[in-house]
Amino acid sequence: MLAALVIGFFIFASLYTDYAWFAQLGFQQVLTTRWIAGTLMFVAGFLGMAVPVYVSIALAFRFRPVYAKLNSQLDRYQQVIEPLRRAVMIGIPVVLGLFAGLATAGRWSMVLEYFNRTSFGKKDPQFGLDIGFYVFELPFWRSIVAYSSAVVLIAGIAALAATYLYGALRFGGREVRISKAARIQLAVTAAVYVALQAVSLWLDQYAALTKDNPLITGAQYTDVNAVIPGREIMAGIAAIVAVLFIVTAVIGRWRISIVGTGLLLVAAIVIGGVYPWIIQRIQVKPSERTYESAYIERNIKATRDAYGVSGVEEQNYDATTEASSGALAQDAQTTANIRLIDPKIVSDTFSQLQQYRQYYQFPDQLDVDRYDIDGQTEDTVIAVRDIDLAGLSSQANTQYNRTFVYTHGFGVTAAYGNQRASDGKPVFLESGIPSNGKLGNYQERVYFGETSPPYSIVGAPEGSKNIELDYPAGSDDSDGGNATTTYQGNGGPSLGGFFNRLVYAAKFQSEQILLSDAVNRDSQILYDRDPIQRVQKVAPYLKLDSDAYPAIVDHRIQWIVDGYTTSDAYPYSQSQSLSDTVAGTDSSAFSTDQVNYMRNSVKATVDAYTGKVTLYAWDTQDPVLKTWQKIFPSTTEPVSQMSAELLDHVRYPTDLFKVQRAILGTYHVTNANSFYSGDDAWNTPQETTTGTTDSEANSDTVSQTTTNALGTRTTPSQGNLQDPYYLTMKVPGQDTAYSLYTTYIPQQSAGANNRNVLTGYLAVDSDAGGAGKGEKAANYGKLTLLTMPKTDNIPGPAQVQSLFNGDTTVSQELNILKRGNSTVKQGNLLTLPVGGGFLYVQPVYVQSTSSGSYPLLQKVLVAFGDKIAFEDTLDQALNELFDGNSGAAAGDQGAADGSGSTGSSDSGSGSSDSGSGSSDSGSSGSESSGDSGSASGGSAGSSSGSGNQALEQALAEARSALQDRQQAYAENDLVAAAEADKRLQDAIQAATEAENGN
Repeated sequence: MLAALVIGFFIFASLYTDYAWFAQLGFQQVLTTRWIAGTLMFVAGFLGMAVPVYVSIALAFRFRPVYAKLNSQLDRYQQVIEPLRRAVMIGIPVVLGLFAGLATAGRWSMVLEYFNRTSFGKKDPQFGLDIGFYVFELPFWRSIVAYSSAVVLIAGIAALAATYLYGALRFGGREVRISKAARIQLAVTAAVYVALQAVSLWLDQYAALTKDNPLITGAQYTDVNAVIPGREIMAGIAAIVAVLFIVTAVIGRWRISIVGTGLLLVAAIVIGGVYPWIIQRIQVKPSERTYESAYIERNIKATRDAYGVSGVEEQNYDATTEASSGALAQDAQTTANIRLIDPKIVSDTFSQLQQYRQYYQFPDQLDVDRYDIDGQTEDTVIAVRDIDLAGLSSQANTQYNRTFVYTHGFGVTAAYGNQRASDGKPVFLESGIPSNGKLGNYQERVYFGETSPPYSIVGAPEGSKNIELDYPAGSDDSDGGNATTTYQGNGGPSLGGFFNRLVYAAKFQSEQILLSDAVNRDSQILYDRDPIQRVQKVAPYLKLDSDAYPAIVDHRIQWIVDGYTTSDAYPYSQSQSLSDTVAGTDSSAFSTDQVNYMRNSVKATVDAYTGKVTLYAWDTQDPVLKTWQKIFPSTTEPVSQMSAELLDHVRYPTDLFKVQRAILGTYHVTNANSFYSGDDAWNTPQETTTGTTDSEANSDTVSQTTTNALGTRTTPSQGNLQDPYYLTMKVPGQDTAYSLYTTYIPQQSAGANNRNVLTGYLAVDSDAGGAGKGEKAANYGKLTLLTMPKTDNIPGPAQVQSLFNGDTTVSQELNILKRGNSTVKQGNLLTLPVGGGFLYVQPVYVQSTSSGSYPLLQKVLVAFGDKIAFEDTLDQALNELFDGNSGAAAGDQGAADGSGSTGSSDSGSGSSDSGSGSSDSGSSGSESSGDSGSASGGSAGSSSGSGNQALEQALAEARSALQDRQQAYAENDLVAAAEADKRLQDAIQAATEAENGN
């Protein structure tokens, strides 16, 4: 009894705290709707199974032959079961009902979608039914039939066992005897079961439109002309057989129903298997393209509609490969915004320069956004300085500190994406703690972040002593050495009463919640704090983007999360694994997250201070979203409620773009014959680098299986597709805009002479702002596809990476940079359609292997056609590439000579504590500014520039010596070669010392 009470209390605590969490956010309707729907589904599933099984057993027992002569075996069975008969008759149905109830409770969403369904306004090409029938209705009815079939089958088995046990069904030699009551019960049960199979066969014809075939998703010629008519015929035969079982129940002749069942099985083999095989093998296969053309056209149209790519604007782009002087003059704005700071590499740099304390952290991969700085939009690499309890010392890592003191992160750090300091550091536009820079005043405390603690207890009455660590403000010798605060928001359920403290102590299994004197009448408990987790809980019908990104909006840090509505039941649309496509890995036939319809229907925000979740209905035409708005009314806000500043930071989501680019790799082709031939199918290129020059771009690949118009084929893959990148640029034929892009190369079979040439370039306008409050930008979401002439040989990313890595001069200079315990990291390889062709840009970072080091941007690789350049800055490299004058200035113009980039110095970074306390390659640990490379060329910039000048001078001497040695060997002058070699060694030694700050 006590154990039951304890278990019951823990269950109650879980339910109570869930309701308190949802109620605090104002989304309790979501939880109560789920509870009510789940409970009703459980009850329906329980009763739907338990009652028929019980009735079946009870009828068999009630009408058993009382004076039947049983054999000794059955007598023994009855003697064993009789004392337990009542328990068995009730227990078996109850146990089966519990399993059925638990199984059906999880289908609450499907049932609610059915009863709140919304028309798509489009009809399928085969049956002329609305798409909503396949998305909302067909899954519901097929589930009902499948559940009912299981119930009837189990009830029939139970009745069969009971009739045999009590002698209503007896076997004697070749003779089978059955009582009239048992005959009626079993025959009627069989009739109901076969009738359900008739309904199932009838529904299966509609399911053929979403079936995955080797060629396409959807019904093909054989399906339409053999399988679907066959399903209709078999459904009719099954209905007749069901009637025959009723006849058997009435007249007592089993022969006719058994013969009918046999005919049904024969028909299933002949009509359902043999005939379609003959049609496919004899008629379709020899002329497959002709027969399947119409169905391929259906698949192409449906797929492009379902993934929202039917409106893609295609342009022929006859790209040049000649790098001529002044070629970038017409693309000056794009050139100035080329991003050099790689968000995948500079996390360590941000940490060493801006982390400040071991209990803060930055994510492994930073985010890219854009901000209006001094009237100009700047692409920005930004990150939240979040709390990291794992960084606490063993002495400070107490339960009290983890719960009451270290409760939140503090501020953001942001750097110009297109600039670098003279020593290779980022140029920060927002830095320091408290923050200082270009982003204005905002609430800096981050109580809800991606790495927030599982739970924190915050809040206190006015006038109480602050105990939450706010940020480091001086010496740690006493409590007064750091700034402290008390949470003033409304971010979590109250712990003011004893009962609430008790249930939360049970939830988190922590006696401190109940006993600590730090918990008071104004205390709140903050938990489930990850932005994606919070949105997922209040919007369970959404699939969420894998990346939540921070933005300073209306003086607050807001996390922006993209939500998608999906379906796997859109007729004729090609299906794919959502997780595999987003991850850029091979799709598995066993994936459970197949989708063939996707919309970015919701934009969500999570306030980093209060945890408030706001859902904005972004795609108001989406029928799936409309359906869920009926289920959860008043949970979404209209776009008209979005502020202009929020819209300025809304971007086209990466995960949706990855799915769309995978689809357009094949479905940019709209001609059925060309689609079938697969002569113009594309793939996304593999990632060309792993971050260091030790990994070649064309490393050994593994094979992956893909499905296209030719069926299943094997293609080479590294299982790591190149990421799409955000850039402010001008796509040919479009205005300059914040865009997201990807590239394409030909789809090729394994073992072929692979051609890594550029075949396509897909970009989407990702800027939703600029039109004012509640107004999306007119061109937001506009997809543009540049297609290359088939006769062109524009180098693709892998070819360009090979050019970089295989160039003698580049490899020698990289080897110099790697001397002295340093590693070289090659950053993201950007592709830009400028100068009438394609410009490739890749930043090169150098990092010492010593403790506390971080990557510094030291070089930039660029390519146009087959020509490459490798210089200290992008501006220099572009001028070198385009015959001394590119025609446009890059964002890092002037960084190499110590004058810095165009950004201003950030006084907010003036703390000497970089969070590591140790020096690094190319940077002295005694620098007083985390933003020493500011454009103003002030004292901080000069300080860091002096150390870098020694390194630059040594590298220049090494290059000169290397060239002299090569020239000497060419002239067979061994004396001069030896002298040059000695100079080279001395220069390398000098570079090593300068790099290590000596």
